[in-house]
Amino acid sequence: MSSDVEEITKGLAERIGGNSGLNATLKFNFDGAGVVYIDGKVTPNTVTNEDKPADCTITVSADNFKKMAAGELDGTTAFMTGKLKVAGDMSIAMKLGPLLAKK
Repeated sequence: MSSDVEEITKGLAERIGGNSGLNATLKFNFDGAGVVYIDGKVTPNTVTNEDKPADCTITVSADNFKKMAAGELDGTTAFMTGKLKVAGDMSIAMKLGPLLAKK
């Protein structure tokens, strides 16, 4: 697992806190650099690097994810240009905007 993925994991855990409101599981796949798994079905929510099935899987490079989290890359634009791919329940991915916007 890359140091970028470790940094992203820590940042997501801080932004999500005890209750993300996702009520679902979500996995970020960072193109072979590692994964971040968010379990929004348990309280408090957990953020780990376990690679297990999720309700929604988002595949994106760690660099593009960091740009999205910093507000430098719009998630919809990333999706439309192929920089971000979504498998599974798209409505879960749509809930990410407000979570990533938290500071």
